[in-house]
Amino acid sequence: MARVSVRDIADMKARGEKVPMITVYDYTSAQLADSAGIPMVLVGDSLGMVVLGYDSTIPVTMDDMLHHAKAVARGAKRCMIVVDLPFMSYQLDDQQALANAARRVQEGGAHSVKLEGGERSAHTVARIVETGIPVMGHIGLTPQSVHRLGGYRVQGRQRQEAEQLIKDAHALEEAGAFALVLEVVPSPLAGLITRHLTIPTIGIGAGVSAAATSKFCTTCWGCTQTSGQSTSNDSLI
Repeated sequence: MARVSVRDIADMKARGEKVPMITVYDYTSAQLADSAGIPMVLVGDSLGMVVLGYDSTIPVTMDDMLHHAKAVARGAKRCMIVVDLPFMSYQLDDQQALANAARRVQEGGAHSVKLEGGERSAHTVARIVETGIPVMGHIGLTPQSVHRLGGYRVQGRQRQEAEQLIKDAHALEEAGAFALVLEVVPSPLAGLITRHLTIPTIGIGAGVSAAATSKFCTTCWGCTQTSGQSTSNDSLI
């Protein structure tokens, strides 16, 4: 069976289908997701909290991500593999961002990368897309900015915050992102953003209004999940 591509994801959105995604960190979980017919898997920097026991995603390194991405690539034969760019692996300049995105594809077996930030990251998204690497955007609660945000809290409840998130979403779509993660934003706002974009939105703790929902493999397999992870905090919405 052919590998799922960004075109397949766009076609699912056009047909009004949900585009489920699951976050996985290892060979076995990738195999399970593949056999379940999940179209996209994310190798998230959340592995820092879920697998490595850190209290945030900030300590996660490029080598950490590549190690887990390679394991997932060996297990997922049909899923599209999205791999996170970790903290400070793309923020310095274009050269750094392009080099690290390329490592995800060449060494890690990724088919696309995900990075955090809205308008401030749009230029970086555009440059990576120009090289031929698909990019998934990520706005709302951006865990790499947890210290600036003051903790793992709902984003977009205030009018000014909501308006900025809408601007961020449009900026990322215009930059060429093929999909957009909305993490821990109010469900009505997630629905509004989803209706105004042509690319699929993927909700993480954002209610049911996004075009799809992402879950951790540890949640789906019934394992205990590290406290503080936003995917377990739908009650915040």
